Amino acid sequence: MVENVIFDVDGTLVDSVDEHAEAWRRAFLHFGRDIPFAHVRSQIGKGADQLIPVFFNDEELERFGKDLEEYRGQLFVKEFLPKVRSFPRVRELFQRLRASGIRAALASSAKEDELKQYVKLCGIDGLFEAKTSKDDVDKSKPHPDIFEAALARLGKPDVSATVVVGDTPYDALAANKLGLPTVGVLAGGFPPDDLRAAGCRTLVKDPAELLARLESSPRTWPWSEASAAQTAKDE
Repeated sequence: MVENVIFDVDGTLVDSVDEHAEAWRRAFLHFGRDIPFAHVRSQIGKGADQLIPVFFNDEELERFGKDLEEYRGQLFVKEFLPKVRSFPRVRELFQRLRASGIRAALASSAKEDELKQYVKLCGIDGLFEAKTSKDDVDKSKPHPDIFEAALARLGKPDVSATVVVGDTPYDALAANKLGLPTVGVLAGGFPPDDLRAAGCRTLVKDPAELLARLESSPRTWPWSEASAAQTAKDE
């Protein structure tokens, strides 16, 4: 039975993947690299330390890597963060988890200030036991550092009683390195086959479906076979 759940945030609890992708695309263009939106979007879920080297070589990173990251961060906060919205029923999901005795944690590649804004948007302040952000780790996903930090803040629970919920293949790859099973959230826009190939045990449309599964099958949550079959049919 699941006793702990670790949530990614961007694309999982808040609808922000396109905003992040466009902010990165414009930042890359500012530094002389015109990258198609779809190519940039495919890398969202990684932190800057893992994302920028996909598009720039070591010499370029040495010359302006930090400036690029800073430019993108300021651009995102000014123009894109105000557009981010919570997915429906996130607060209700966290309330139900707490009522069911399941502990929740947040594990985000966002900066601490951005994470605070997401918590406010979702209305979940006080409804989770721990949180970790980019500021707490050296390497971002697909490295497992962020989930390892979340586990530590939860008191190092048994991984067999802990589940990760995320929207990108990088969430699943990072979680799998620690033996953590992963639920893939389709709301982030990543292809179902990519999520499955990365190791997601099951897929859900969004937090609202996670809540519905918890309400209908609390003892087997989140692995409701009926809901999984319906999700596969809808795809």
